[in-house]
Amino acid sequence: MHLNALAASLLLSLPVAQAINIISSNDDGWAEINIRTFYDALSSAGHSVVISAPADNKSGSGSLDAPPISRTQSCEFDSCPADSPAVGFNASSPQFNWVNSYPVTSIKYGINTLSPQFFNGPPDLAVAGPNVGANLGMTTMVSGTVGAATYAAHNVGIPAIAFSGSSGSQTAWNTPSVPLYSQIYAELSRNLTDSLIASGTPYLPNDIWLNVNFPEVNDTSCNRADDFGFVLSRIYDAVPGVTPDDVETCGNRRLPTESTVVGTPGCYVSVSVGTAGDKQDANSTIQGVISNKLSRMLICLS
Repeated sequence: MHLNALAASLLLSLPVAQAINIISSNDDGWAEINIRTFYDALSSAGHSVVISAPADNKSGSGSLDAPPISRTQSCEFDSCPADSPAVGFNASSPQFNWVNSYPVTSIKYGINTLSPQFFNGPPDLAVAGPNVGANLGMTTMVSGTVGAATYAAHNVGIPAIAFSGSSGSQTAWNTPSVPLYSQIYAELSRNLTDSLIASGTPYLPNDIWLNVNFPEVNDTSCNRADDFGFVLSRIYDAVPGVTPDDVETCGNRRLPTESTVVGTPGCYVSVSVGTAGDKQDANSTIQGVISNKLSRMLICLS
């Protein structure tokens, strides 16, 4: 079966997820188009979503954390005025919140301060991204998007997913036309999120996060959500004779790296299972849990 038809049939077979409370962050800033498009996709699926993200682009800030301070300049894309307070929100959409600090600080504020206000308690799930640019291999160590997700999973015990895409550049939320890649990444992110939710609680094992990377979107290929297939992967290269076996999938005890998956022609999305405390690959047992949870949407790399 062609990948497009296979992916479409798999998506149609996915169970319907219940509506949950989700905290959303990134490292590209609260006013970047990807986080807003993802918000719309999750909200249209019935979820309650609150954005708590940096006031400015904080890409590459990893797991840095510092108390937010008042501003002297406007937020990115003039999305808040100069001399704004350390934290703030969109007056017409209070679910959109900025924090004048790092991604970790932002999601911490979202969990500790905003979630009780909007959800009457902690969120059920944390999502970060979709990041502008891939977060593959060692890049995960310095990614602020990954830093936000791993903070939620490791420090608070909230299941978390980091999404990243190879296409795009920093784009304002109010651009006249939402870029195609942003629409597709949002739809794919929602599909995976809903599939994980539909698998039941706990959505992820304790201290575990998912690193999801999308390949490039272009006008001639990979330009519809049902063009894409999700492949279970690992973050880092395995060391022969040293790295333990991965979970067995597709007749193999070694998962492809996420770089291999995203770099293979055919619109493949990598889904890696990581330990949040050290941002390393999870063991085969944990990988197996995720493989079972996402079994209806995972395919083999051909």
